[in-house]
Amino acid sequence: MSGSPAVVLRLVASAYTVAEKAGDIVRKVLHRGELGIVEKDGANDLQTLADRLAQKSICASLSRHFPKVTIIGEEDLPAEEVTEDLIENGHAEEILKKMCPAEYSGVKEEELVVWVDPLDGTKEYTEGLLDNVTVLIGIAYAGRAIAGVINQPFYNYQLGPGAQLGRTMWGILGLGAFGFQLQEGPDDKRIVTTTRSHSNKIVTECVNAMEPDEVVRVGGAGNKIIQLIEGKASAYVFASPGTKKWDTCAPEVILQCVGGKLTDMHNNAYCYDAKVKHLNSAGVLATLRNHDYYISRVPQSVLRALKSD
Repeated sequence: MSGSPAVVLRLVASAYTVAEKAGDIVRKVLHRGELGIVEKDGANDLQTLADRLAQKSICASLSRHFPKVTIIGEEDLPAEEVTEDLIENGHAEEILKKMCPAEYSGVKEEELVVWVDPLDGTKEYTEGLLDNVTVLIGIAYAGRAIAGVINQPFYNYQLGPGAQLGRTMWGILGLGAFGFQLQEGPDDKRIVTTTRSHSNKIVTECVNAMEPDEVVRVGGAGNKIIQLIEGKASAYVFASPGTKKWDTCAPEVILQCVGGKLTDMHNNAYCYDAKVKHLNSAGVLATLRNHDYYISRVPQSVLRALKSD
């Protein structure tokens, strides 16, 4: 490969190390024990010191090296100087060695949008359900999610003291997904993963309509997509306007890279350009395979309740 790596590759390589630093921040805040919890919109919508510091770190680090990229973070934080200890200047060399897919090789900085969830699964984080927690950095071009990085700060934490904590997976459409081992789930069982803390009548009705053999209730959109790629679930079903674009952008890419699909309940793709509304109004349906089956099972009452964007 001649010349400098493509902007998309450089951005992903930077996002990789930035996500790892954010994961380290999330672990350190928990270790210190001062979580600094505030309620944003009730007891099920929390923000912690880890959310705030991780977002500052991610946004400031990426902005320093990619000043023309649009960055949209979950947390509404005041504009203020970010201390140098929160800045990550490194990049993942192994990503820069990859060949950028041709359709993205000429993309310019100003054409890219980055969606940041600094701590997906905040409620679970405060309750000690640490395997639910992820750091999500999604990258979009022309309204489509094309690259993503997911860090799991507490991966392996159940192994106890001395275990190597943390894992980072990443993917670019047309190149592939890396950092994990894809596991095919059991063909003879229909396992649906859904929310553990944001359920309602419509959500329950839609999950039941899938005729699941088992329902797995866990926190975090990123974590639910990981359930699919690790073979622990067949579909992620959430018939509610609860997730935002920063919840789904990065996970959608990883899922697509391994042959899966993420849509709203009307089977429409979500748009990730800078001017779209942040809320995923028509819910989320994600599958590793057999997407058409799950779409066909969505009740008309659910479709009427959830307006497509």
